[in-house]
This record gives sequence, structure tokens and C-alpha cells, in this order.
Amino acid sequence: MRKSLLFVPSCLCLACATPARLTAEQMTSSPPKRLAVASLEPRTVLTVSGVELALHDGDPSGAKPPIMCLHAIGHGGRDFAAFERAFGADYRIITLDWPGQGASGPDPKPAEPQRYLELLEGVVDALQLRDVVVLGNSIGGSVAIRYAASHPKNVRAVLLTDSAGLDANPGGFFPGLVIGHYERKMHAGVEGDPGFKDWFRAWYQEVLVTEEARAQRDAIVDSAYEIAPVLEQAWASFARADSDVRPLARKLSMPVFVGWAKNDGVVRWSRSREAVEQIPNVQVHLYDAGHAAFLETPKPFNDDVRRFLLELKAPAQGR
Repeated sequence: MRKSLLFVPSCLCLACATPARLTAEQMTSSPPKRLAVASLEPRTVLTVSGVELALHDGDPSGAKPPIMCLHAIGHGGRDFAAFERAFGADYRIITLDWPGQGASGPDPKPAEPQRYLELLEGVVDALQLRDVVVLGNSIGGSVAIRYAASHPKNVRAVLLTDSAGLDANPGGFFPGLVIGHYERKMHAGVEGDPGFKDWFRAWYQEVLVTEEARAQRDAIVDSAYEIAPVLEQAWASFARADSDVRPLARKLSMPVFVGWAKNDGVVRWSRSREAVEQIPNVQVHLYDAGHAAFLETPKPFNDDVRRFLLELKAPAQGR
């Protein structure tokens, strides 16, 4: 009986020591903080499969050849602001905010590459894009590979930066360990863990590592609780067998530019190199960056992409 009496106050003390979960009101704001990473103004909203998708179109007239830019999970189209400054005079730069990110509305379906492929197909059809260059980072890279493989006649070239889905052993111990870890971390954010944002900030210091990316990194971190649900869904999808795009990458027939961040601790070059080198018409560049060379080291990345694009035959005009 004495032990039981001692146990009760001990439990109460532990309960008191546990920080309270944040409320929904504490985790969201109006307007959403994620708007700070959204595609640049002016923006257009297209409704595709019931989802309101925000995008920035640098040349709505369609006079310039199109480059469609697809961001990493939890980011937004503003990732490509420096890229548009570098190429907007000659190309129609289009940046798309994935659902529940940037300025786009929510999606009743979970965030995962195959769903994003369906949405991209709807956007390309709505804009009537032809002979498009697709630039994809992380989950955006996986979507770019999927789109190019299923629509080869409509893709002039592919630009991949730290693409998901190319791991040498996607069902192995290490990938499973990493995916499980990040899925649990994102779930903590969904549940309102008061320590989540501090952890997320520390992690993102390693994801986007350069001064050039600081403003976008800080804005992403500021929206941590708002984007936690799509982050959790995406990480869960990476554990599925259909996340592996290596067979599709090997079939790509168009020129492919790969610009990989050497310091990426999640989508590691050492584990993706074999799949990249099996892409038939590929050229590879490595950069001193953490996950998104176009954002973190824009000058060397843009210089290399410019040479790559100049090597292409003049693409058909977007219509």
C-alpha cells in the first residue's frame, strides 16, 4: 500500500513535467507563415483534381521555351527566385507550389510522388506546355523523372537536384532507419510537440547550409508546424516500394543534367550515384551545398545549367 501511495505522486510529478502540446491555434496563423516561401507574385491559381494550386508564370504569353520548377517537400516556389533571375530573360520560368505548401490549397490525398505527378500533368495540360524542361529538387526530382518517363515526347530535358527515389537500396536497413526517424519527427510536429520547431531549425541548418539560402531556410523553419502534416505524409511514402524511380531513370531518352549537393546527409550522393550514372544521356555536377544547389550555390549551378541548355537544340516554343 505504501509503495502505491508513493507511486501516485511520482506519476503526477512526471505529468506536470511534460510540456503541454501546442494547440491548433498556436500552430497556425492567418495568413499562413508558409506564404513567405510561396512562388513569386504575380501568381495564378489553377484547380487540378480538386486542389487549388498556386503557380508563378514568368511568361504567360508563351513566347519563351518553358522550364517547369518543382520544389522539395515543405518548401515553395520561391526556392527558384535566383534561378528565374538568371534565366527569365530567355526562358518561361514556371514555379509550382505543391498542395498545402507555399500559396496552394490543401489536398485531401496524402503528399507523395505519384499524386504530385497527377497534379503536374494537370498543370502542364492546363498551360498547354510543349517541349518543356523540368527542374526538380528532392520529391520534385522524383516527380520530374516520373513525368519525363511517361511523357518523353513532351520533355526537352530534365534537371535533377538531389532527387528522391534513386537510393541504391531503398528497402534496406539504412534507408528504413532514416525514413522512420524523420517520419516520427514530423509526426511530433503534427501532434504539437513544443520542441519540434527547435529540432526542425537545427536540422535545417544542415539541410540548407549556405548564406545564400538563409532567408528561405528561415522562412521554411518559421512555417514548421504548418508544413509538418505534408512532411510526415511524404516521408511515409518514401518507405513504399513505388518510391523507387531507378527503373524509370534508366529509360530516360532526353538529355539529363544532375546537380547534386555533396553535403546532403539525407539524399546521399554516395547512395544515389550508381542510379544516376545509369541514366543514358546524363551529365553530372557536384556542389558544396546541403540539399538544393540552385538555392544554396546559385552562381556555379546556373553557370553549369546555362552551358547545358546551350548545348540543346532550340526547343519548341511553349504555347
